[in-house]
Amino acid sequence: MARMNTAADEILECYRVLKKGDANIVGEILKGQGTFYEWDHYPEGDCYDSETHAQYYYHAHRAGEHGHFHTFLRKKGMRIGVEPVPYNGDTEWPTEEDEIICHLIAISMDSAGFPTALFTTNRWVTGENWYDKADVIDMLDRFIIDHSTPSWPANRWLTAMPIIFRPQIEQLIVARDAKIIEWQSQKPDVDVFEDRDLEITSLLEISVEDQIRAIKEVIGGRLD
Repeated sequence: MARMNTAADEILECYRVLKKGDANIVGEILKGQGTFYEWDHYPEGDCYDSETHAQYYYHAHRAGEHGHFHTFLRKKGMRIGVEPVPYNGDTEWPTEEDEIICHLIAISMDSAGFPTALFTTNRWVTGENWYDKADVIDMLDRFIIDHSTPSWPANRWLTAMPIIFRPQIEQLIVARDAKIIEWQSQKPDVDVFEDRDLEITSLLEISVEDQIRAIKEVIGGRLD
């Protein structure tokens, strides 16, 4: 809980400095990127930390949101010995160390640049390697973007989000795997990981303000 409280303070600090400049998280990512096109990744080439091997990008293609962040951990950032789940389908999963990647959580954003939901996706959505829920949960602590490009407050905010919502994200990842198992049982002749009828595997609407307030109440602090 202490770690969640520290991350909550980090998010509040990011909001404070952005508000002073009349800016927001999404605006920081899109700044200087030219015309905003659906499906394109922002920033161009994604944001990648070469020390932690955490990665993210922002894009848009879903109704009901401005866009969303996808967060990842690459193979070099994972615990030694962690491997994807066995797969006997026809699709080729990434095999090179620099290409192997695991999707952690996606964050929906509204037009004002604030988060509205967390969700997980099927394998085909991001072209990831599929890891068991326990391994993905273990990877959450390793998602750290520790540099200033494209935006220091945005990177700090994205690093803190999986921490303050850790309990909910763990539940979403568990629900993700349960959905895959359920879907496969209903369509045994279909490669569940490549089924375009299954895109979102779990979703939860969120409020950062409510989450921080709950954390502060447990800690015994207060929300200024």
